Amino acid sequence: MEAPIARKMTAYNQFVPDDDPRVPFFDRLATQWDESEQDPAATIGRLEQLVELLDLRPGECLLEVGFGTGQLTAWLAERVRPGRVVAIDFSPKMLQKASSKGIAAEFRLADVCRDDLGRAEFDVALCFHSFPHFRDRSAALRNLARSLKPQGRLIVMHLRSRADVNAFHQSVGGVIATDLLPDDNQWERWLDMAGLKKQRMIDGPGLFFLRADLCPNE
Repeated sequence: MEAPIARKMTAYNQFVPDDDPRVPFFDRLATQWDESEQDPAATIGRLEQLVELLDLRPGECLLEVGFGTGQLTAWLAERVRPGRVVAIDFSPKMLQKASSKGIAAEFRLADVCRDDLGRAEFDVALCFHSFPHFRDRSAALRNLARSLKPQGRLIVMHLRSRADVNAFHQSVGGVIATDLLPDDNQWERWLDMAGLKKQRMIDGPGLFFLRADLCPNE
């Protein structure tokens, strides 16, 4: 399902991390990503079944972190319309592929661990199939928290269990061998350091879901 093109998509280079080996890894995958990796139609079909869990609302400003080739971006833009989607990724080749699709979103090349993502700009930050690949996940959470509006929320989501995600990355090996979803205790520590409070976690067959809300200022 493609979202109507409400405005011209823009793309610009914020920062290219030149010291993360994951960047060339995902650059190499970009050309064939839509054909050789997850099936976009099947993924969107699964998300349609989980819309109440995602709780995306018309008019919201959504940050999509790790958009890949933009497989979900049009669907997300439709869910929050007349709001907007800002989509970031650290792979220039993924950005190039996504930018060619004419999606009604703003694409940025950015490093979630250290780039300025904005201050109190987003209602929701969504990390779909991306969180384990942040080389400094604690720093990424702190950065994402800064980008959220008061009452904003973070969603980390995989269409596999945590054990399956971790086992898959370990089986691929190489630069993503240690790209793992943390255990519950680590989540609690990292979220607390970022000023986020866990509201819900689901970890079972075919789904890992975490929602954390920005803690109100004391």
